[in-house]
Amino acid sequence: MQREPASDDVLLAAQGDVDAFQRLYYRHIKQVYGLVLRLCADKALADDLVQEVFVQLWQKLGSFRGESKFSSWLYRVTTNICLTEIRKQKRWFSRLTSDSKETSEPINEGNLDVSQLDKLILKLPEQTRQVFVLHALQGESHQQIADWLGIAPGTSKAQFHRARKRLEEWLQDE
Repeated sequence: MQREPASDDVLLAAQGDVDAFQRLYYRHIKQVYGLVLRLCADKALADDLVQEVFVQLWQKLGSFRGESKFSSWLYRVTTNICLTEIRKQKRWFSRLTSDSKETSEPINEGNLDVSQLDKLILKLPEQTRQVFVLHALQGESHQQIADWLGIAPGTSKAQFHRARKRLEEWLQDE
C-alpha cells in the first residue's frame, strides 16, 4: 500500500523538516482560516489565532498518532485553540461589525454564495454560531460540541436548529 504524500509530510515535519511543514501549512491554511474566522467572527483575531494554530501545530506534531486523518486532527486542534481564546476574550463579540467589506475565501463549492452565507453566519448569536459552524461545516457530533462548549447535547441540537432556521429566513429575505 502506497502512503499519501500528506502523511509523509506529517512524519517528516514531526521530525523537524521545515519544508514538509511548509507543505502542510499551504495545504491546510485556507480551511483553517475559514474555520477560525467563522468561529471567532473577527478578522484581526482570526489572523492571530491562525498563526497560533500553526505555532502549536509545529510544537504538537509529534503527538499526532495517526488514528484519524491528519486534517481531522488539525481541525480539532484549531477548534480547541479558538474556543479557548474565545472564552478568554468575552468582549470579542462586541468588535463584530455586520457590514464588513472584507470577504473570506470561499471554502466550499456550490450554488450558494458562500461569502453571503459567511456574513449571515457572523450575524448569529455567539453560541448558536459556534454550534452551527462545528456541526454543519465541520461535521462534529452534538455530543462533542456539547463537551467543548460545556452545554447539554440537546442544547447543541436546539442551537443548531435555531441557526438553520434563522439562516433560511435571512436567505429568503435577501
